[in-house]
Amino acid sequence: MELPKQPKRKINRLLEYDYSKHGAYFITICTIDKVCIFGKIADEDKSTRPQIILSETGQIVKNTIIQFMTKYEGICIDKHVVMPNHIHLIISINGENAPTISIIIKQFKEHITKQIGKSVWQKSFYDHVIRDQKDYDKIWKYIDTNPDKWQYDKYFI
Repeated sequence: MELPKQPKRKINRLLEYDYSKHGAYFITICTIDKVCIFGKIADEDKSTRPQIILSETGQIVKNTIIQFMTKYEGICIDKHVVMPNHIHLIISINGENAPTISIIIKQFKEHITKQIGKSVWQKSFYDHVIRDQKDYDKIWKYIDTNPDKWQYDKYFI
């Protein structure tokens, strides 16, 4: 009996790229099945920008992001946003002997999983190597305005 063909997993990382190399990286991490467990976006008052109202789990994620800013020497989280079912980060690596992005994200997810008592994370994460200042500025603006565009976001459920 022939087994059904399994779909090929997309390779998430750039082949032959050193993810501990100096530079900036745009990271997106989603919850399992994109369930909105980190909070909600409140936009009832159309005269102001939408506000992110974090759940207890969302607050744990935000606090962990802040803690991770000081965990590794030479690693900085330049910008972040906690959305209802995903997070965006700009991580800059400027130190010698820095861990790879994969190690940083693995430890980040593990830390939150231990605090919450269960895993809330999708298996992998999205990364983009930021190539220049124009790319950096575009991603910074995207993260900054992500709550404003929540209903149009590809992760909106």
